[in-house]
Amino acid sequence: MSTTGTIADRSWPRARTAVLRDAVGVGVAVGALGLSFGALSVLAGFSVAQTCALSLLMFSGASQFAVIGVMGAGGGALTGAATATLLGVRNSLYGLNLASLLRLRGVRRLVGAHLVLDESSAMAMARNDPREARLAFWATGISVFVLWNIATLAGALGAHVLPDPEALGLDVAAPAAFVALLLPRLRGRRLWALAIAAAVIALIMVPLVPAGMPVLVAGLTAVVAAFAARPAGDR
Repeated sequence: MSTTGTIADRSWPRARTAVLRDAVGVGVAVGALGLSFGALSVLAGFSVAQTCALSLLMFSGASQFAVIGVMGAGGGALTGAATATLLGVRNSLYGLNLASLLRLRGVRRLVGAHLVLDESSAMAMARNDPREARLAFWATGISVFVLWNIATLAGALGAHVLPDPEALGLDVAAPAAFVALLLPRLRGRRLWALAIAAAVIALIMVPLVPAGMPVLVAGLTAVVAAFAARPAGDR
């Protein structure tokens, strides 16, 4: 066995503990937003069962909020589904990056696809070691899934007694967690410039497009810019 391999094996327990700790932390931060979703969904006219079904089967925070927002405001089911689908496009982009890393087949591929989130993708891509990256994806995805669904149920059951979710600060828990994951990846002036440009574009788009769309537009802008910056032979 090589010296490098021995050192890597010895450091693995420490790295694994760190990954699991971070995954649980992200799960708690993002899961707390599930309280807000559960309460708002019931107040928008959904039953507790319907609210929990959205979290179990759709499991995409932005898309779920889009559904209850559109339908709660009087929109139709098709309009709500179309909006949710549009917001979920970014998960497909994450999947393209994760496919070669996870290399899943069969049932595991279906389960993995269900756990492709902003947070699980960011946690995986923040690791340079493939083994740590795979653990980060699964641990974060499962942590968020479990805590989000527990919080959804709690929020739905306590919809009429829960204070204003915005007053509790739950509406910023998920964005704050994602920003914390993103910052370590911004290495170099080019990446910082791209991130700032994407943020500015998102802010400009807020009054011009429906809710949720500014982030998608900014993300696609960043993808196009990164693609255009690569040498022609590498595209």
